[in-house]
Amino acid sequence: MEIRKLELSEHQNSRGLYEEVFDEDSSSFVDYYYAEKTRDNQIYVIEEDGKIRSMIHLNPYRMYVNGSSKDVNYIVAVATQKEYRKRGYMASLLKKSLGDMYQAGQSFTFLMPASESIYLPFDFRTVYEQEGKFYCKADEELPGITIIDAAASDCRELAEAANRRLSEKYQVFALRDETYYQRVIREYESDGGKLKIYCKDGEITDCRGYYPEEENDIPKIMVRIVDVRRMLMALSLRSLIGVCFCVTDPLIEENNRCVVLTGTEFSGVMLMDGKNENAEGTISIAALASLIFGAKTIEEVCQEDSVIMSGRMRAEMEKLIPLSRIYLNETV
Repeated sequence: MEIRKLELSEHQNSRGLYEEVFDEDSSSFVDYYYAEKTRDNQIYVIEEDGKIRSMIHLNPYRMYVNGSSKDVNYIVAVATQKEYRKRGYMASLLKKSLGDMYQAGQSFTFLMPASESIYLPFDFRTVYEQEGKFYCKADEELPGITIIDAAASDCRELAEAANRRLSEKYQVFALRDETYYQRVIREYESDGGKLKIYCKDGEITDCRGYYPEEENDIPKIMVRIVDVRRMLMALSLRSLIGVCFCVTDPLIEENNRCVVLTGTEFSGVMLMDGKNENAEGTISIAALASLIFGAKTIEEVCQEDSVIMSGRMRAEMEKLIPLSRIYLNETV
């Protein structure tokens, strides 16, 4: 068994496994995916007998996080050939790719699970349910709204409008640019759909996808903290804070640390290394993700076996402002 990251020139070699495992995807969508997304992603594989038996794709996104931009990977196409399952291949690929993401300075990663239970043991936690907003014929009757099919020439204006609108409402979302929407248009077209632009008084107010057959599934998004220090530093504070605690992470050794978290609503979070004997509690990387992304309250997190907090620590942690306003509607 060999784990390695494919060279860009080798990315097409993974298509056979993709088509074998994800046979519900149309050939036109797979054509789109391998023409567009594998142009700049990373693919980790396990090979046996000279063939790819298991793989994980890391698709790069520039993410808006609490007013700053961060490079984040969307984990997709997690697949193992049927005859090679139950050998721990996925676990090995996840650990290797997470370690590399840590070394690259990424703060978190995310994925859309086929089943949440698959990724819970790897400290991913569900934080968002995608908004299933699609164009429908009745939208044509909306007062003052004009709806047109998006074209390549619209992509720059679409990106500017979307970033402006999303930054007013959300703390976490994928930043848009011209290339982002060019890809989205091609993604919809690959399955016979279109991207629709909604305009009012000459200004773009929304854009929604359309498929000839209605999309009913509303997928969930799970996140996993990659670098606990970078993740904590992305937070804002309600007021003056000072707390010392330990973090545990079974997969990324560097995250096992004791930290002193201080700061104010003006300075933001400041971190220093702490001493275990001064810790006021312990929290697992998974529980911390639920807390940071607003999926659970302090009280709910404290019910987990991996969490111990003193009363004072609970009060101090309430001063963290969670990243609960999330918009992650990307497919791949």
